[in-house]
Amino acid sequence: MAKRLQIEPRIDDYPGWYPLLITIGAVLTAVILSGIIFALIGGAPLKALSFFYKATFGSWATFSDTLVKATPLILVGLACTVAFRMKLWNIGAEGQFYIGAWFASLAPIVLLPEGTPKIVVIGLMLVLGLFGGALYGFIPGYLKARFQVNEIITTLMLNYVAIQWNNYWIFDRWSDGGFQMTKTFARTAWLPRLADYAREIKAFSGITLHLGVVFGLVAAVIIWWLLNRSQWGYEIKLTGDNPEAARYAGINISRNIILVMMLSGALAGLAGMVEISGVVHRLQEQISPGYGFTGIIVAWLAKLRPGMVIIASILFGALIIAGREIQPAGLSQMLQGFILFAIISSDVLLRYKISFTEPQEAAV
Repeated sequence: MAKRLQIEPRIDDYPGWYPLLITIGAVLTAVILSGIIFALIGGAPLKALSFFYKATFGSWATFSDTLVKATPLILVGLACTVAFRMKLWNIGAEGQFYIGAWFASLAPIVLLPEGTPKIVVIGLMLVLGLFGGALYGFIPGYLKARFQVNEIITTLMLNYVAIQWNNYWIFDRWSDGGFQMTKTFARTAWLPRLADYAREIKAFSGITLHLGVVFGLVAAVIIWWLLNRSQWGYEIKLTGDNPEAARYAGINISRNIILVMMLSGALAGLAGMVEISGVVHRLQEQISPGYGFTGIIVAWLAKLRPGMVIIASILFGALIIAGREIQPAGLSQMLQGFILFAIISSDVLLRYKISFTEPQEAAV
């Protein structure tokens, strides 16, 4: 007799490795689906995959380019992870990224004279980037805590405000000769790169990796400790899982909503600072190829685990690099979409248990 497929809520705990297995399976499913579509339009999936590897991981130079693209994603992915752990849906990391970049630009453009030591310029840019992002995260956090305004709407709409605010300054007040960008920052405002030391160490020639990746790794360690080892991390998790229990335990939920949104915004703002100081060396239009939105996918792919955010960010950094090389140009974006869809769909396997049962015979 044929067995019947049955889906029921999971009441037992699953092994610690199970979410990782599900995530890997989801990514492989997305890759296979993308390969099938690529083949249907006349492409060669295996050849494209080989090219993808060579363009992103094939040498130390290309791998350093991948890490450069992964760096802001690490910070934005951590920003989303912090908020999502508390069930705060921060969809505004893109705007916080732009505001952090704008605040960081104040240091070399307005606040500090030429000739200021590099450590002072970079240090002030870092502080301003964190402050700008935190300030922009405070707005939806306060509205949520004080008036119960839906944070999805506020954070999403504030993205457009931040981008237009950035455009006002680069098209008008700070424009370099009428172009939509500022003048190039003085070299004292550039994050150090390994390529800068190529004269002393020839192996560093062509290696674009900059100090920002250290900021990302340090931030990942701090956020891991904060979420998994601190009392505040416990409060964040408890509030996200059961707000009523958190309130009964005396946790100040309103205060934590504001603080979590500010921390999330600060991390995204730091990503903006890292991008303009380590890569473009000026404030300009479209400094982000969608880092704020890609960071949401990174956080979900990592199952809200800071360590896994690093790995997921490298994957998506590779997709960004490959997207500039592989034709048709939308292939990498399609793969990102498939990965997001697969990750969201795979959550079913974490919430529900699938089994095959013998159909019950009708009572006589």
